[in-house]
Amino acid sequence: MLQLTTLQIEQWMAQFLLPFFRIASFFMVVPMIGTQLVAARIRLGLALAMTVVLLPVLPEMPLLSGMSLQTYILVAQQIVIGTAMAFVIQVLFQVFALGGQLISSQMGLGFASVSDPANGVSVVVLSQLYLMLVMLLFMAFNGHLVMFEALARSFFVLPVSEGAMPASGYMALVKSGSWMLSSALLMALPAVTALLVINFAFGVMAKAAPQLNIFAIGFPFTMLMGLIIAWASLEGFLGQYQRFISLAFDYLDLVIGVGRL
Repeated sequence: MLQLTTLQIEQWMAQFLLPFFRIASFFMVVPMIGTQLVAARIRLGLALAMTVVLLPVLPEMPLLSGMSLQTYILVAQQIVIGTAMAFVIQVLFQVFALGGQLISSQMGLGFASVSDPANGVSVVVLSQLYLMLVMLLFMAFNGHLVMFEALARSFFVLPVSEGAMPASGYMALVKSGSWMLSSALLMALPAVTALLVINFAFGVMAKAAPQLNIFAIGFPFTMLMGLIIAWASLEGFLGQYQRFISLAFDYLDLVIGVGRL
């Protein structure tokens, strides 16, 4: 009787802990929630609350023994799946941070760095502005609700009993890195091209009339024009955000083994 009770307790714990590991690893990495602004205890509390809410509707969990090797393998697989899903959403935010870095380097603001309280690193001012805009748009368009829905749907698309993430999911993670670089370059290309033309014009003027000392006024003028170009480019910021977030969620579907680009 005691042995039966122990097995039942182990099974109950497995039914709760296996999805909890996937959800908790997701909350530890995902933007906004998985930052230094949110304490680890609060993140664990949110993961615990979401696990309690989802538990009654989740598919049946596999029968496991508490100290078996299969249990540890399943736990590791759930951590990998949750982290991979959150990483894809993190890449979306880093697209705009990298785009702001490229524009700032061209306009001469690469040295103007501020401390990012969310990630604990120094980023340029323009990148911090873009990150704040992306966070506001993400919350305004209920991106956090779509993110939670994708996490809940992953338990039905990729159940705990099926084990590891598919090979296409790992390939999607690799491709998301190249997508981040290409998207950031596409975002910064108009501003970088305009500033390159301005610098080219300064070079021609300096060559034609060296006595004018064009480079003495070139730096502040380039910075001023860069600020004007960055302000003008904000008109298309919403359209870029919509395209990038659509691709990000396509990659998120690829990570769990559904959808295609």
